[in-house]
Amino acid sequence: MNIKYMFQIMFLLIFVSLFSACTHQQDAKPSPSKEIDKGHNKPSQPVEAWKLPIEIPKGEFYKIGSWFSDHQLLYITNLEQSSSVYFYNLLTGKSELLYKCEDPIVTLQVSPSKKNILIQTSPSTYEGQVIILSPEGSERIKKSFPSYELAFEWNPFNESEILISSFNEDWTYQMLLLNIEQSKTTELSIPQPFIKWIGKDEVAYLKWDETSPSLFAPLMLKKMGVESEEVLFNDVLQFSSYQNTLMTVTAEDEEQLQASYRFYNKDKKQLFSFSIPHLTMFSGWLVPYHDFNESKGKFITFKPIKSVESDAYTEGFELVSYDINKGDSDMILQGQKNEPILLSPTGEAALYGNRFEKIINLETKEISELVEK
Repeated sequence: MNIKYMFQIMFLLIFVSLFSACTHQQDAKPSPSKEIDKGHNKPSQPVEAWKLPIEIPKGEFYKIGSWFSDHQLLYITNLEQSSSVYFYNLLTGKSELLYKCEDPIVTLQVSPSKKNILIQTSPSTYEGQVIILSPEGSERIKKSFPSYELAFEWNPFNESEILISSFNEDWTYQMLLLNIEQSKTTELSIPQPFIKWIGKDEVAYLKWDETSPSLFAPLMLKKMGVESEEVLFNDVLQFSSYQNTLMTVTAEDEEQLQASYRFYNKDKKQLFSFSIPHLTMFSGWLVPYHDFNESKGKFITFKPIKSVESDAYTEGFELVSYDINKGDSDMILQGQKNEPILLSPTGEAALYGNRFEKIINLETKEISELVEK
């Protein structure tokens, strides 16, 4: 992989969702949680009823991993070299231990149905261990991978499958398919490391040209196990794939003064689009953090107020919510930092911050700290 292509990879690493690895199993597992909410579609409780901040039972807060339901979070703590994962119930104010491991937990990801929880630990610099847990904390699978960095993409159409991009220190990579049910890992031949599921056995990726680096690339569709590929759209900067929706980020026009966000259904019919200013970097455009609640048709993103070089931009970001079904938008906040954001299952709240240490009530437009500083 040449140097120019490596810069493309590093650029994408900043803006594509990265997920990472987990480690040694403790001898004694925590008992199944009595607090776990398995009724994920229950009506949500008023945000005003939330009990904050979180009181950390033991160790030091590392980060919030994910939503588990509208009133349950998963968070990670560190104590010396070990890490623990806790459930936190926003309504009762109680934390409950889910899992403990003797190596640092790098990240945590919950499957789309909430039936599986992926954690990655880092036993050493060049090893990542992936553990799949049940919501009660029992191990379903544990695998180690020689790697410097791991990225994951859960198949929302078949949750027993996870795509794993295993990177070496020089950003060369290996593509793997982990099958949870069969406890089997298969090496794949796919020309790009950042891939998203677009169907049960179909993936999409940007086909960057190694010999001629560019800001944009064709978005390709490929059926697993088949050599051929087809072009979905040309000149795409970034994309996201959901169960029934595809979102692309492209240039608004030839002058490239604004970034255009476009939403399509499975038949490639455009459902909605909007344009915002963009910030340029040495390697391309900065695509602000965003998230999408497909069931509600709610897309939320940070938006710069003008197009300039990112290093010279100091005006802060607006947080804007777009309804792709109604075609309207709502200003949530102004003057914010561009940091990761994650919508709750009903889209009424969002985790915010580099460690998801803040929570935004999207109805009252208020920000609260989840953990005392």
